[in-house]
Amino acid sequence: MEDKPTSSPTSFVDQSVVPGDVVLDLSNMTNQTLKLGGGLRQAGKLRFSKPNKYWVESSQKRYVPHAGDSVLGIVVDSKADIGTLLYVWVVKVNPSMNPELSCTDASRKAAEFGQLKGGYMFESSTGLSRMLLSSPTCPVLDALGKKLSFETAVGLNGRIWVNASSPSTVIVVANAIMNSESLSGVQQRIMVEKLIQNLKLST
Repeated sequence: MEDKPTSSPTSFVDQSVVPGDVVLDLSNMTNQTLKLGGGLRQAGKLRFSKPNKYWVESSQKRYVPHAGDSVLGIVVDSKADIGTLLYVWVVKVNPSMNPELSCTDASRKAAEFGQLKGGYMFESSTGLSRMLLSSPTCPVLDALGKKLSFETAVGLNGRIWVNASSPSTVIVVANAIMNSESLSGVQQRIMVEKLIQNLKLST
């Protein structure tokens, strides 16, 4: 890329960038609030969410908590509930302490947060988690949702939970999600069609 971007920053969204690439000329952005997210010192894909948030997304395993993130956590220090899987919200982060988590959102409503029962939890990269939570709906989830009945909880910490009425559906959904990270949207839809055809043949 050049020292000065010749087009708008949105032309670099979803493109690979590396440290030192100039993707946004801040001198042109007077009277605008801009939020810069994580990953600005690493190679990856430039991402954008409205109104003005940019970040660089890479496939890393290490999660750095941020207030407002939704994550999947495993209870490790409660006598009765060790191993319980929870979908929680990061309330507060202090570098010298563990993050404060809650099973209610900012408006104190439980919404989708709380204990996740049954199903299957697996770990992925934080980049895959962000892709699954992107708007519009991620192609792999959109294609799966049109053909199968299942539920998911995706944590920005790279943990993903899948549940369905049949174990074979859980396996298909989990495999499709795990294999989707390096695929384009079209490739994700083709993969889902093949997995569903195989599922129908095996039942």
